Amino acid sequence: MDKKKKNFIISGVLILVAVLFTVLVKFIDVKAVGANGSDIGFATINKFIFDLIGTNDVFYEITEYLGYVPLLLVMVFGFIGLTQLVKGKSLKKVDKEILILGGFYVVVAALYVFFEKCIINYRPILVEGVLEASYPSSHTLMTICFCGSAFILSKTYFSKDMSKYLNIFLVVLTAVVVIGRLISGVHWFTDIIGGCLISAALLMTFYSLIECNKTYKLKDRTKKKVRR
Repeated sequence: MDKKKKNFIISGVLILVAVLFTVLVKFIDVKAVGANGSDIGFATINKFIFDLIGTNDVFYEITEYLGYVPLLLVMVFGFIGLTQLVKGKSLKKVDKEILILGGFYVVVAALYVFFEKCIINYRPILVEGVLEASYPSSHTLMTICFCGSAFILSKTYFSKDMSKYLNIFLVVLTAVVVIGRLISGVHWFTDIIGGCLISAALLMTFYSLIECNKTYKLKDRTKKKVRR
């Protein structure tokens, strides 16, 4: 089995795991332990960890502001794609990697909207007096997905040194946001885990498509050389 097939198999397995975990959160050990007596899945472990950690306003504020940084990455790659489109005057002139990335962004955004409408769990606390959807942690989902996809493409669009330091920054940022959201107390433990699993499934699928595109480009170059 070649690497390309393995990547897609791993992607499929991760998608199944993410879906299964989401279903389990919705139906297993559901108790009214949330804010305003809202029903929460995996209530026992979620309540235990929430009581153990509590809330932290400092980490909440830090992660709220850091959550905007991944959106800057979206703007950067969006600008790269727009520049290629304007110069080439056709979508065919835009790198396939950028087009795949654009599709990836659309899927992430669609999932964000889906989980805002299809509520799995509510937050453990009220935010400005409002009971909000909590699963998966949107900060976790978007940070891992946007930073992870930038990590995958950094060597393609940035210099070797810049890519190196950018990737270190992305790893640190992701760790701070994910851990910080748990410590802040605005999400249940399973919200963070769910965000990580869904993000892993999406990122692996994105990586698989990027690697598949690389293989296609390599074969295309080989054909052109043979013709010459």
